[in-house]
Amino acid sequence: MRAFFARLLSKKKEEYIDPMKKFLIVGLGNPGPKYENTRHNIGFKILDRLAEKKELTFEAERYAEKAEFKFKGRKFILIKPSTFMNLSGKAVRYWLDKEKIAIQNLMVVTDDLNLDFGTLRLKAKGSDGGHNGLKSIQDLLQTTTYPRFRFGISDEFSKGKQVDYVLSEWTSEENEKLKERLETSSELILSFGTAGIQNTMNNFNGK
Repeated sequence: MRAFFARLLSKKKEEYIDPMKKFLIVGLGNPGPKYENTRHNIGFKILDRLAEKKELTFEAERYAEKAEFKFKGRKFILIKPSTFMNLSGKAVRYWLDKEKIAIQNLMVVTDDLNLDFGTLRLKAKGSDGGHNGLKSIQDLLQTTTYPRFRFGISDEFSKGKQVDYVLSEWTSEENEKLKERLETSSELILSFGTAGIQNTMNNFNGK
């Protein structure tokens, strides 16, 4: 009996992860095949690539599809909100609370019209910039001080066509270039959790 409890305690000790070593990575997008390959869904696409590298499958849970893995002593929890973009904050707030993750260990991955295609930019804080997903998160968390990883989708659209543009699919040329960009994006996420935000910004921003 003593041996049984000793093994149980040992297992629990092994499974324990310091809360400061847990990271919530949120990819923004809209659920469903209709939106799968649209520019607005780059957050989903980046997390899909990271999950593929780690041989993970997303499972439907409350407010999101979720996958998780451990890497270099850190626990990464990946979520793709199932609430649609305008209500992304519900999923973020729920999983931050449920997993007891510090807000500085949250990373929101989103598209950005103000950056050239494929440009990567990580920041520790910032405004919503007119992005509905970020606005929902800001409203529910009541702060703009949380890390966000912005992926440039450029602004190659005519006046009044912004919504059509972000909800349209990538061109064949963009799709070809995305392969390398997705790979680098997944490396940025791992760096955020292991090397810290400042080192990651220095090593990846603008590349």
